[in-house]
Amino acid sequence: MRGVVIGSVVIAALPALSLAEAPLATVGGRSITLNEVEVRMKPRLVEIDNQRYEILRDGLDEIIADEVLKQEAKSRGITVEVLEDREIVKKTTAPTEEEIKQVYEENKEALNNAPYETAKPYIIDVLKQQNATVRKGELVDQLRKKYKAQIALRPPVVEVGTGGRAARGGANAPVTIISFSDYECPYCKRAETTVEQVITTYGDKVKFVHRDFPLSFHQHAQQAAEAARCAEAQGKFWEYHKKLFASEDLSTAKLKAMAKETGLDQKKFDECLDKQQFKDAVAKDMADGSAVGVSGTPAFFINGRMLSGAQPFDKFQEVIDEELAQPQKPKGS
Repeated sequence: MRGVVIGSVVIAALPALSLAEAPLATVGGRSITLNEVEVRMKPRLVEIDNQRYEILRDGLDEIIADEVLKQEAKSRGITVEVLEDREIVKKTTAPTEEEIKQVYEENKEALNNAPYETAKPYIIDVLKQQNATVRKGELVDQLRKKYKAQIALRPPVVEVGTGGRAARGGANAPVTIISFSDYECPYCKRAETTVEQVITTYGDKVKFVHRDFPLSFHQHAQQAAEAARCAEAQGKFWEYHKKLFASEDLSTAKLKAMAKETGLDQKKFDECLDKQQFKDAVAKDMADGSAVGVSGTPAFFINGRMLSGAQPFDKFQEVIDEELAQPQKPKGS
């Protein structure tokens, strides 16, 4: 291997290997590659990719907003400042007395328990600013449509398989949501309410798949995941899945009692659970989740776009609506 001399420094030429295969370090003859490091740090790298996208998207939206306001002002023969005064300042609704009092009651402590009349001017200013922000958002949305703003920037996407798991929603839905979850995780329980809202709202436009990611510090999570697989083997996964998330008790006795409540063949279920027939299947979900950057629960992938944690419905809605707006690939492609 030849090197390049720059001044008194010799820079060794890399071997004819891809960057992923080229050694980043060697320890006692053992090479460590970029690919190995990326696998180890996958969760953090996925998070960084998503953060970078969000920052770029925020910047892009700001520039688009500036541009549509400039174009609209030009079309009217006025300045942007005059346009904003006419369409935002003068059309921003003033807060009602009821709204002011509600904010005051909800934030007394933060306002240092100041008397209502003392705090009122400050609250009015805050509410006016909020209303102006909303009004500007409405105006920009209208102008984006008028001037046909098109965004080519796409978020990072990770390829995630369903693992052959049972699905809810439309079989050929344009949006697939894959969840990695833990039956003992309180955030996962909270997220289930949002999942139900998503399915109710979008119907056959979404397909939802649950995959297991039982965290090691949750005493009953692994067995609960295996129990759900045993129920799935009898064709009643979703019914049992719902009971698991609703229960505060996930002991072995309770898991078996819920099988009876779900109408499962008790003997088959008990044998399945006692023999850990789906232990390896749960481990496969864990391995697949880790490979795509999952490190905690819940983690959702909406057409491969990662959404981590118990996010509110509007966050799901934002991503789903963006995906539904994308041109659909022809079937069979």
